[in-house]
Amino acid sequence: MLFQVRMDVHLPHDLDPEARTELLAREKAYSQDLQRAGKWPHIWRIAGEYANISIFDVDSNDELHTLLSGLPLFPHMSIHVTPLATHPSDINA
Repeated sequence: MLFQVRMDVHLPHDLDPEARTELLAREKAYSQDLQRAGKWPHIWRIAGEYANISIFDVDSNDELHTLLSGLPLFPHMSIHVTPLATHPSDINA
């Protein structure tokens, strides 16, 4: 099942710089592990924002929720999920 996921990050302005560095390192490692596993095949930065648009390829809604809620930045994110379906005009489908 494919999902488009928009993630907007809202880190606290008073977050300790060392805690911020550690949090971002954990986020990067977690997200790259999911990418290597094929669960997170695409990620794009949204220019001018602390946000991204990603494509997730998972087996269920529950799996997607588990992966997203496992993100170290999850408590600091607004997330919008859009389920995707094959388009009948897609020549590659």
